Amino acid sequence: MARRITLAHGSGGEAYRELVQELFLPAFENEMLRPLTDSAICRGSEKIAVTTDSYVIKPLFFPGGDIGRLCVSGTVNDLAVSGASPRYISVSMILEAGFDMETLGRIVESIAATAREAGVAVVTGDTKVVEGGAADGIFITTTGVGLFLEGRQPPPQKILPGDQIVISGYMASHGMAVMAARENMAFHPPIQSDVAPLAALVERVLQDGCEVHAMRDPTRGGVAATLCEWVAPDTDIIIYDERLPVRPDVSAVCEILGMDPLYIANEGIVLFAVPGPWAERVLQALQSVDAGRNAAIIGEVRKGSGSVYSVTEYGTHRKIMMPRGELLPRIC
Repeated sequence: MARRITLAHGSGGEAYRELVQELFLPAFENEMLRPLTDSAICRGSEKIAVTTDSYVIKPLFFPGGDIGRLCVSGTVNDLAVSGASPRYISVSMILEAGFDMETLGRIVESIAATAREAGVAVVTGDTKVVEGGAADGIFITTTGVGLFLEGRQPPPQKILPGDQIVISGYMASHGMAVMAARENMAFHPPIQSDVAPLAALVERVLQDGCEVHAMRDPTRGGVAATLCEWVAPDTDIIIYDERLPVRPDVSAVCEILGMDPLYIANEGIVLFAVPGPWAERVLQALQSVDAGRNAAIIGEVRKGSGSVYSVTEYGTHRKIMMPRGELLPRIC
């Protein structure tokens, strides 16, 4: 593991995994943390899911969203893909002295509006202020709590040969929207982030009785990182380039800049691994909701040796690797 923290440690790729596996997990070892799922499953009078996340996005406002909408959506989505029904969140802020109060008001209203949209309550929080130059305006940390409805279990988060890979919508929109806003790229119309709370989308799939082996919101590291985390030593995941849903404007910008949409962060889609016979039913459930109207079956799981491949339009196989380094820093 590196001797100093770099931007790569925040990317969701290999350096991030090393940090978690070699430093955090040994220090905090317990049965609830060990699975390293998006939310810890805790037992009390009711089974609950707990998740926490920090948001340092730059810029604070971007086409389609802002840090307020992002912090609620990201927390709600981590709970939802764990199979829980999101209920409560806390919001803690680190503010830099001199931060504009009107800007803070816009962010707070966005948090409130997104919480109402997601059906969650902001029940506690904290605010600290540091001297000018010690932070970049505002950083936000959220913690979310979700409940498991009666009879519902969290998905095993383990893929099996024969599973189909289903995506709920367009890839790479969030990362490219943030990058374009940060670099003042004058696209007309501007690329829009997909940031949104997705609990209702996930609930539609689970409510329909669909069997799901794994769910994930592919944020940092994009779809590629999620697939590389899912693949087991005795399986391969095969996806097909021609099936990958990418908005035309996003695809064009990625091509111009030489960037692969598979590695770009998302904040408004869910990736599912489902048994083959359930794939069409899951697809129909997703497409019955506005947020899932562009859902697609993009690949399958086969017996193999622990690799992820993309089949190109020419029929060749391209190996998908866990991302290394930092492609787009501070996108969440």
